[in-house]
Amino acid sequence: MKTVVITGGTDGIGRALALTHLERGDRVVALGRSADKGTGLLRAAARLDAADRLEFRRADLSLISENHRVLDRLTSAYPVIDTLILGARYYRSARAVTTEGFEASFALFYLSRYLLSHGLAEQLERAATPVVLDLSGPGGDLARIDWDDLQSARSYDPDAVMHQCGKLSDLLAVAFTRAHPDSRIRYLLLHPGLTATGFTGSYSAADAATVAGMRRRGQPVTTAVTRIMRHLDSPPAVPLSAYMQDTPVHVEGDPFDPIAAERLAAHTRDLLEGAGLVRP
Repeated sequence: MKTVVITGGTDGIGRALALTHLERGDRVVALGRSADKGTGLLRAAARLDAADRLEFRRADLSLISENHRVLDRLTSAYPVIDTLILGARYYRSARAVTTEGFEASFALFYLSRYLLSHGLAEQLERAATPVVLDLSGPGGDLARIDWDDLQSARSYDPDAVMHQCGKLSDLLAVAFTRAHPDSRIRYLLLHPGLTATGFTGSYSAADAATVAGMRRRGQPVTTAVTRIMRHLDSPPAVPLSAYMQDTPVHVEGDPFDPIAAERLAAHTRDLLEGAGLVRP
């Protein structure tokens, strides 16, 4: 029996992955913001006679303090974690700042991935075939990153913010593998393709119309999950790999520049220390 932790695990692709793992007999910890969606997932697990293998943990992962709380629970309750699936995201048409002072998309899409991947490395290392799966869009131009305005204080464009957060995820993966050079953990970046998933967010009228069109065009969630599970079941032997659907993305060169990755990692450490939010 594997232990699988899923952020964004109560909606869309994350929910479907949670149920797939439960059907396989695994233990699942699903993290999400909505108590109602969590209750719905628990009911679905009960129908599979798997409620005893599901833990729903309500958490707003855009808050560093909530990530710390989740890590405390996970590291105390689960000595071995086989798979960490990083799928939480929330689209915002207008800029928002968390109560801790961070731009909300940067905090959820990047900082929570940073905290959970590094924070659970020890538990992952104890697994037979540990995998960190980041559901984002790997590759692309490093020029998408505005190093002088990582939290979009001067200019906020929601699509640009999402693209930038995807690039930060790429650099996080590079920095993680360099920070754990002798690890057996396989870090996998994967975009499963446009999918009619949850698309949770706070949308303007124009953005809501665009998302409705994406839902109509997107592949079924079941198709995306089938693709994701193929990658999870047979992860590449290398420390870091990336795919756009089933097409490999080369993780060498500018888009995955190790110097840029260390620059981001150092900035992140300074940011958390400066805010007094480093985990005790």
